[in-house]
Amino acid sequence: MKRLLLFIAAMTAMTTLSAQRMLVLYYSETGTTKTVAQELQKQTGADMESIECVEPYSGNFQETIQRGQREMQSGNYPALKALKKKVADYDIVFLGYPIWFGTYANPIVSLLKEQDFAGKKIVPFCTFGSGGLNTSSDALRKALPKAQVLEGYGVRTARVAAASKELDRFLKENGYKKGRVAKLPDYSAQQPVTDQEKAIFDAACSSYQFPLGTPQTVGKRTTPDGTDYKYTVKGRGMNGEESTSVIFVTVGKAADAKPEFTQVVR
Repeated sequence: MKRLLLFIAAMTAMTTLSAQRMLVLYYSETGTTKTVAQELQKQTGADMESIECVEPYSGNFQETIQRGQREMQSGNYPALKALKKKVADYDIVFLGYPIWFGTYANPIVSLLKEQDFAGKKIVPFCTFGSGGLNTSSDALRKALPKAQVLEGYGVRTARVAAASKELDRFLKENGYKKGRVAKLPDYSAQQPVTDQEKAIFDAACSSYQFPLGTPQTVGKRTTPDGTDYKYTVKGRGMNGEESTSVIFVTVGKAADAKPEFTQVVR
């Protein structure tokens, strides 16, 4: 009887999944977010379309910052080319973007004004230098009060090669892809950082272009792929005031694996 109920539940989940129309809709300036979008489309079989500006950004980091700041100050966000696909035809929209100024890129601001996402399930996915999934997801919830903005996926540009494996877990955990994965363990309670744990943090973060602060405490968990660390870090924000952030670091199982920081949550 138990096996029958499990079979019925599995078949119901598969039927529900197949009945949901999914769209991968993304903006990418340099191609990094496009790489993640293509992997997402490959793993889900969803339809896909890119968001394009009438006047494209140059792809130059400094020029993009300067143009983006002018747009934000003036409120004149970029005009977009018309979408070929209709958002209204889809139940789930995977919405992708790079993080600019701590949130979704400016072309997404234009998109949210032009398109009606009411009643849709929105799954954010983003690429970033250090972090921004949490802040951009919160901003989407405020901008789209009539949509359901769900848990999203984010990856550092420096770690985009890890997206394929991470997306497989993310999609299965959240029911967007058939299959099951074992639940990852919780992090241990935060404890004062040891010299060894400080060395792991430094190895992962010291080469980043901006100072990320000093770790104070850390929680850990062991996974099939290695060891993950969750550091509480004290530093200074853009305004120079003291701030606290959480920085995640992972170290693979291989003997020569190097520590990598995966994201900053501010």
